[in-house]
Amino acid sequence: MTRWTRICAVEALVPDRGAAALVEGRQVAIFRLSDSGMIHAVDHLDPFSRANVMARGLVGSRQGIPTVASPMHKQSFDLLTGQCLDDPDVALAVWPTRVNDGWVEICSGAA
Repeated sequence: MTRWTRICAVEALVPDRGAAALVEGRQVAIFRLSDSGMIHAVDHLDPFSRANVMARGLVGSRQGIPTVASPMHKQSFDLLTGQCLDDPDVALAVWPTRVNDGWVEICSGAA
């Protein structure tokens, strides 16, 4: 059985800006994209600087791929897969998301 954690109302997320949440003891960066309305969640921890800053990253796209760039050293990450587009050996964990009755929920594992 899958467990979903309610995070916030969809309207609380400013499009193309990140927000941070604590899910099962891990910090998660959540983004609502303005062009598609899609919600994405990745680890908040920047693997290069080791700081919890990804929710403050710059949202954009590279060749049609939605991205977030670290505010520390500007490495870009694919919001769909978590893969670093500047270093193929590095990736962020990606968290499944859904909207349920106007609330953003993140899959936090098996119940």
